[in-house]
Amino acid sequence: MRLWQTRGMPSILTLNGGSSSIRFAVYEAGAPPRKLLGGKIQRIGLADASLSVDAAGADPPTHRTVEAGDHESAVKSLMDWLDSHALFAGITAVGHRVVHGMLRTEPERVTPALLAELRKITAFDPEHMPSEIALIEALQRRYPQLPQAVCFDTAFHRGMPRVATLLPIPRHYESSGVQRYGFHGLSYTYLVEELGRLGDPAASHGRVILAHLGNGASLAALRDGKSIDTSMGFTPSSGLVMSTRCGDLDPGLLSYLAQTEGMDGARLQTLVSHESGLLGVSESSSDIRDLLQREPDDARAADAVALFCYQAKKWIGSFAAVLGGLDTLVFAGGIGENAAPIRRRICDGLEFLGVSVDDARNRENAGVISSEGARVTVRVIRTDEESVIARLTVRVLDLR
Repeated sequence: MRLWQTRGMPSILTLNGGSSSIRFAVYEAGAPPRKLLGGKIQRIGLADASLSVDAAGADPPTHRTVEAGDHESAVKSLMDWLDSHALFAGITAVGHRVVHGMLRTEPERVTPALLAELRKITAFDPEHMPSEIALIEALQRRYPQLPQAVCFDTAFHRGMPRVATLLPIPRHYESSGVQRYGFHGLSYTYLVEELGRLGDPAASHGRVILAHLGNGASLAALRDGKSIDTSMGFTPSSGLVMSTRCGDLDPGLLSYLAQTEGMDGARLQTLVSHESGLLGVSESSSDIRDLLQREPDDARAADAVALFCYQAKKWIGSFAAVLGGLDTLVFAGGIGENAAPIRRRICDGLEFLGVSVDDARNRENAGVISSEGARVTVRVIRTDEESVIARLTVRVLDLR
């Protein structure tokens, strides 16, 4: 099965591990890298875990059930599939998305020292870091000579003003790394670059709000292409309400639940990361598509949709205040790219900022959905974290 035509260049496997899925892609290491195939392993940990692959210029997409009891077995299933089609022989490097990089500002080659440091900071991101390390180590065991690189989601926000990184708790905790970091940085990197390619002057000289709205959701405020604030803070569970994550909570609520429900730290972590958000409010689904279908007849689903849109609108308003106005608003992520009713509800009431949405363009998921002559350009951009991982891996491993 010949899936692609290469031009004799090295190829890169990119891995983007989530809590229950792994997105992957193979790129030819050109300038820029050229995507050869992409896919996803989803429902990791469940009996019906599946692998789907879409190869450029090849047969229809592949979809099959695989063994994926955890991330290590999931990536083994992926490697088996690649090997069975004689594809891994052409891969010369692997690039990973790692959610938390603390104060790091650049991607890094994987070394024993780096892995040891990542293990030390697992408490900063218990939802992602263990599985991300497991992916790296599984590849090392099977292909010990294959170079690997990690690209940090937090790096994009490392230049934020100091005031945006501070947490209002006793100051001595800052010395152990307790501060606001921000996440979704690989997505934001792509969106800023894409704004530049589209010729939007705000990408380099203006005020931009990026809204990455998916299962994980956050917003970022940019001035002249640099992050000055973002909704996620110390962990990816903070900020805007998400599919199963709570977003910002009154800390007194956690103390209350610990006392009245006997919840320990692990139970509270499960509550705020896996049982809250849209799922918790609706008591039926974490998927915005399901909730939109159910809201006419289900008050709980309607509450969840309303809360998501309301909070997103509040974050846009607060970031516009920090920026002193707004030139461009970008929607991205699975919800931001595809859910026209959600974009419309978020933008309704923001006319005072100069936001006006054209309903026909919005329904079509057009690249620009703002009304003709509107003061703020409202865009829909399909984000591509994997292409950023590939490009950064080429650079840090010097594969050109």
